[in-house]
Amino acid sequence: MKTALLIIDVQKAMFLPEYNLYRGEEVLDTIDRLILKARETGTEVIYIQHTVEGDPEFTRDTPTWEIHDKIKPLPTETVIQKPTCDSFYKTGLQEALLEREVDKLVIVGMQTEFCVDTTVRSAFSKGYKVVLVQDAHSTFDNGIIQAEQIVRHHNTVLASSFAALKPAEDIQF
Repeated sequence: MKTALLIIDVQKAMFLPEYNLYRGEEVLDTIDRLILKARETGTEVIYIQHTVEGDPEFTRDTPTWEIHDKIKPLPTETVIQKPTCDSFYKTGLQEALLEREVDKLVIVGMQTEFCVDTTVRSAFSKGYKVVLVQDAHSTFDNGIIQAEQIVRHHNTVLASSFAALKPAEDIQF
């Protein structure tokens, strides 16, 4: 089984102070450790970058659109831009995974209830074995429920049918 680490939307816009990303720095550190572990084992590292022209934070080549400096991709790593919550929809992700013969995805990133949730479900429906790293994705309070509750809820729902749920410390590449 060939594995890839899929990093969704860990872009500078997510870390703007006015948004107050739940456990932002802690999640970023966890993702950074997973990237280092993946690189040490020769595991594919694929970055997904939310790109929506006309959106002030996610327009290509704007400062907030950039992948966070702490986890910058190496020149040999793949970066795929996506226009929607689904990392597979209207992107080259499926082709990149097939080309590399990847059949297992370890998924981390932002935002839990949007792009992470949608990508986990999409990957599952495409036949990938999916592992959601329970402490390596995050979101924001939404005015109705707190970010912590959103993360816990999605961990429970996604683990019920769509993904294996593991803490970062248990991830093996």
